[in-house]
Amino acid sequence: MEKIKGSKTEQNPTKRYSGYAPAASQGMPERANRYPLYEEEYVTLNGIEHYLLHYKAVEEAPVLLFIHGGPGQSESMMAYVVEEYASRNYNIVYYDQRGAGKTYLRNKKVRPDTEALKKDLLEIVCYVKKTYHKDKIGILGHSWGSVLGSMFAIEHPEHTLCYIGCGQMVNLIENESVGYRKLKEAIAQSGDQRDEKRLYQIGEYPCTVFDKKACRKMAKVRKLQGKYHLAMDFDKSMIKLFLHSPVTGVKDMFPFLTSMAVNMQVMKELMSFDLRSQGTEYQVPVYYVLGENDQQTPIEISMAYFHEIVAPDKKLYLIKNAGHVAMLDNVEDYRAVLCEIAGALEKRGQML
Repeated sequence: MEKIKGSKTEQNPTKRYSGYAPAASQGMPERANRYPLYEEEYVTLNGIEHYLLHYKAVEEAPVLLFIHGGPGQSESMMAYVVEEYASRNYNIVYYDQRGAGKTYLRNKKVRPDTEALKKDLLEIVCYVKKTYHKDKIGILGHSWGSVLGSMFAIEHPEHTLCYIGCGQMVNLIENESVGYRKLKEAIAQSGDQRDEKRLYQIGEYPCTVFDKKACRKMAKVRKLQGKYHLAMDFDKSMIKLFLHSPVTGVKDMFPFLTSMAVNMQVMKELMSFDLRSQGTEYQVPVYYVLGENDQQTPIEISMAYFHEIVAPDKKLYLIKNAGHVAMLDNVEDYRAVLCEIAGALEKRGQML
């Protein structure tokens, strides 16, 4: 038996059936004292080992593949918040991308680019399809993951049951411009002169080229946005998630903290990306699940693109009292939306 670095449970080098793990008691809701069944595994695809985390419902239910944001910021550590004791009509698989999370810890010398991540995604989708005996699976992209997910849905409808975009990214520069403007307004309204000075010292923003200087500027903007509830407060919230998760620990925080440096090439490519250049025609159903208060991927931008989409079926969901990380801000409503989408997919499958 092998211990995964940072994991709280033991497993063999290839696959582990985790069963139930003790729940953290401090700072978490008072529920049962056990986590639900889940599976973890490492699978060698496209030349490296990838970490996958499975939460299963029933075999005949649709399967969703969750593509995390960042780039390089694994979200498998927060899966338990959404999936814990949930009554689901879908199976869901989380994976850590090349350059992120436990996949990074197994492949520390690997530096990703967008093309490598796209190839990884294709192989992971095919692997998940085979594992669950499905012809197609749903693609759920969050933030940066919505870039990969959107491209995949457009390019590979033969593998895609539907596309679900959460915190949907259309154009990073436009997102940052709107987010910066709203941060500036919030600071002005607060009258906090020290924060006004901090924002002024950042200088011109957003940058049009991503380098170490741009990386530092973005980190400073995010910190201020977190303070004014315009973005997630990563300092406090992330530590809790890592320490309370049944699959992560202190060591797993390192890839998260170094994600921008490891994914520098992806960020450079993302600076010039515009989803509109990929077109608006999808051959699969498209569902957007957006936090109504999202200021990192402002909903006015993602909604404008959504309204241009041509798809066999599409629906826009706005999650109340939620921002960019809607699945944490309003777990119950987010989970209910996924269940509604899964139900719609099942009905659609029966009609076809």
